[in-house]
Amino acid sequence: MSKITRRISKTKGLPPGTLVYIGPEKQEKTKIAVIDYDEKDFQEKKVGSVEECFSFKDTQTVSWINVDGVHEVDVIGKVGKHFGFHPLVLEDIVNTGQRPKLEYFENNIFVVLKMLSYDEKEQRINVEQVSLILGQNYVISFQETEGDVFNPIRERIRNAKGRIRKMGADYLMYALLDSVIDNYFLILEKLGEKIEAMEEVLVKDPKPKILQIIHALKRDTIFLRRSIWPLREIINSLQRGESSLIQESTIIYLRDIYDHTIQVIETTESLRDMVSGILDIYLSSVSNKMNEVMKVLTIFASIFIPLTFIAGVYGMNFKYMPELEWHWGYFTVLSLMALVGITMVISFKRRKWF
Repeated sequence: MSKITRRISKTKGLPPGTLVYIGPEKQEKTKIAVIDYDEKDFQEKKVGSVEECFSFKDTQTVSWINVDGVHEVDVIGKVGKHFGFHPLVLEDIVNTGQRPKLEYFENNIFVVLKMLSYDEKEQRINVEQVSLILGQNYVISFQETEGDVFNPIRERIRNAKGRIRKMGADYLMYALLDSVIDNYFLILEKLGEKIEAMEEVLVKDPKPKILQIIHALKRDTIFLRRSIWPLREIINSLQRGESSLIQESTIIYLRDIYDHTIQVIETTESLRDMVSGILDIYLSSVSNKMNEVMKVLTIFASIFIPLTFIAGVYGMNFKYMPELEWHWGYFTVLSLMALVGITMVISFKRRKWF
């Protein structure tokens, strides 16, 4: 929470729309790639300067401009100025702590969502903010770093597979949203496998270090829920066709990813309940283990209480205790103590206390 507060405090006192990058520090240069296509032709290139992508604003083809790196606010500002984006949109793009949301403007639609990936080496979920802007014949995507889940879409455009080359920019935006949401299923699958493995470990040996893993899983599920829940509202608004930029032919595909979003949300809630159940299992296992220890100690204490009583009676230093002068007194008391102990052990076993 303190890191988030420090990042937000960078914009304190500044006018609305001021471009201040809020996110991890980066040294890489911002990279821009353009894919321009229609049903017959296709071109793909990486531009050396931001001005090279300006010519794709007013074309009869569909243009996908992908910007990797939002830390260079000058580049983002030039793109926004040429394409006519609202200053608050540009501010949201460079603020990587945004909540997923959708905003309609006169000439474009602005969408913010979280793209997730799973680090197998570190066994953790990585998050990256992706901003999408849909215009008349273009889609501009802004990403924090290079590398994404959009390679299958690029291949479909290059090889003219499916209907993507026959459809407009709104279908391209649908495809990008669909790719991000489909990747959520992979993240949920990995998380589900970790939870199931943790359940097996808990049953066998609930060690204290497992509690840290459970809390990490709980944080992941909370973060997933916070990243995924707003998508329901976003997709639902898009499929209602409130903007002329969304064609009727694309709405049916948006309904499909709306169903996927609902499924992702339900799976996330199930995993969240499973993690809560695992925490309850851990606490119950620790409590049961403690109860077993206390039961053993209680049994031993119960056995030795009468023996201690007998030893205490005959340990009193009274001069006229008749048994003190008896030749077989010592052995008789030891036998009595052994008999009492054996009798109590047999009694406890019959009651199945151990």
